[in-house]
Amino acid sequence: MADNSELKPELNVDFDHLVHEPVRLKILAILTQLESADFVYLVSRLKLTMGNLSAHVSKLEKAGYIEVVKDFKDNRPHTMLSLTKRGKKAFNSYREDMLELLQ
Repeated sequence: MADNSELKPELNVDFDHLVHEPVRLKILAILTQLESADFVYLVSRLKLTMGNLSAHVSKLEKAGYIEVVKDFKDNRPHTMLSLTKRGKKAFNSYREDMLELLQ
C-alpha cells in the first residue's frame, strides 16, 4: 500500500483566519471587483442585518483591509467601503493559498 505522503507534496498553507470567515471573504471578494461599495448595497447583496455586517466591517477595518468613509448624503448617514492595498494583498494571498490547496 502506498504512503499517502508520497502522493502530494507537503502543503504549507496557513490561511488568514480573518479572510477565511465566509462573510468577510465575500465582502473582500465584492470589493475587489468595485472601487467602493455602499454599506446598504452590501447589506442587500449579502442578505445580512446591518448589525451583522457592521461587526464584520469593523474587524476588516481594524486589520487595515478596508477603508470606511462615513458622511452624509441628503442629510442621511452614508457609509462607503473600499479595499486597501493591504486588503487586496490579503485577499490575493488567500486566493493563491486556496488554489494551491485545491490542486
